[in-house]
Order: sequence, then C-alpha cells, then structure tokens
Amino acid sequence: MLSGALVACGFHLRGEAHYPFETMFLNSPPALPITTELKRSLEAAGSTKLVSAADKAQVVLDISSVEDNKQILSLSGGGKVREFLLTKRILFRVHDNEGNDWLPAAEVLVRRTYTYNDTDALAKEAQEHRLPREMQADAVQQIVRRLQAAKKPLA
Repeated sequence: MLSGALVACGFHLRGEAHYPFETMFLNSPPALPITTELKRSLEAAGSTKLVSAADKAQVVLDISSVEDNKQILSLSGGGKVREFLLTKRILFRVHDNEGNDWLPAAEVLVRRTYTYNDTDALAKEAQEHRLPREMQADAVQQIVRRLQAAKKPLA
C-alpha cells in the first residue's frame, strides 16, 4: 500500500545522473573544500569521467567564485545577537576547449538562518559548524543536477 502511494505521487530514487558529455575537467582550486566534495559527487553520481587535464576533456567545469558570508539578521531588545544568516554563493560555468558555453555562467545560492542564545552557546557553536557543511553539500547537489541541463553548443 505504501509503495503504491509513493509511486502514485511520482517519488523515485535519485539514481544515476546522465550528462550530455562523456569527459569533464574540474577547474577549481584544490585548496577549496568544495573541490573535493564536487569531485566525489561527480564521480559517484553519473557516467561522466573526470580527467586530469582540460585538453583531454570534452567540457570544463569552471568554479570561478565561492563566497561564504555570515550576517546578523536580528538583535534582541538588549542589543545581543539573536539570529544569524549564513550564505554560500558559488559561480560556475561549463564550456568546451573552444570556449563555447555548454552551460552559461550560473550561480548557486544557499542560505540558512539560525538563532543564537548565550545560554546554549556550546550547542549553537556546534550548529554553526554543521550548517556550512550541510550548505556545501546542498550546493554541490544543485551543481550536479544543473550539469544535466547542459547542452552542446550549436555552432
């Protein structure tokens, strides 16, 4: 009964990603934490092979910018921080070796808010360390899904 309801609503497992290209080079600074996670996801999620040089790849995934930001969202009546906004912004594009765009410059923006309370400082600190990892994982999955929409340039 439960499986019938899940099938009827359109639910299905994520499965393997199918890309319109066979080989890809990831052009992202190795020091960035997102580079490792993106490589791992791309190798696991689809049939595309990651290669070690751009000239051997059919397409190049350029990660041009990764920005992390933390802002105060609200203050208590006593002037203490009550809520923060964390933002992760990633700019990327997919192109071939001739410079033709398979996927034009795009942005992934992930936001999370969390409340802060001095009495729960230790728990809130743990939450503050966990949220950026979750945001990064979400951003990587968004990039992997968007890569499926890439199209070979006409000319």
